[in-house]
This record gives sequence, structure tokens and C-alpha cells, in this order.
Amino acid sequence: MTQDEIKKHVRIYIAVFAALAALTVVTVAISYLHLPLPYAIAVALLVATIKGSLVASYFMHLISERAVIYGVLAFTLIFFAALLFIPMYTTFEGSF
Repeated sequence: MTQDEIKKHVRIYIAVFAALAALTVVTVAISYLHLPLPYAIAVALLVATIKGSLVASYFMHLISERAVIYGVLAFTLIFFAALLFIPMYTTFEGSF
């Protein structure tokens, strides 16, 4: 790896770090907006998803992996979404 390639990677990591820091500030700012609880949770989960995607893509190097890794990642996301919605389904089951 040449020195220019290393500098390019360092710049990317610094940009991702800055984005993560900015999104952390956004998360804190959202808490001061006094949104209704469902909206606050939805926005916080959206920001957390973006932050998690940045970490997984760049710091865990998933952005340069092969298709098999993406398949496993997609399965994990589907399973995670199912786990998020199971409590909501059981909570609101009687209201449908």
C-alpha cells in the first residue's frame, strides 16, 4: 500500500468520524425537541441506523466485501427487524 492510498483511507476515516460526531449531536438535539414519544423513537432509530451503517461499512470494512457477506448482512437485518416488530405486535394485538 502506497503512502497516497494510506492518506486516502485516513481521510475517509476522519470523514466518517466527523459524520458520526455530527450525528451524535443530532441525536442529542432531537432529545431537546420534545417530540411525541413515537416520533422521537423513530427519529432516534433512524439516526442510530445511519450511524451503525457507517461503522459497519467503513470501520468493519463491509463496504468492500463480497456478495456472500451482503447476503448474511441482509438476513441479519431482516431478523433484527422481525425482533423489533414482535413486541409491537404482541402489545397492539388486542387493538386490531
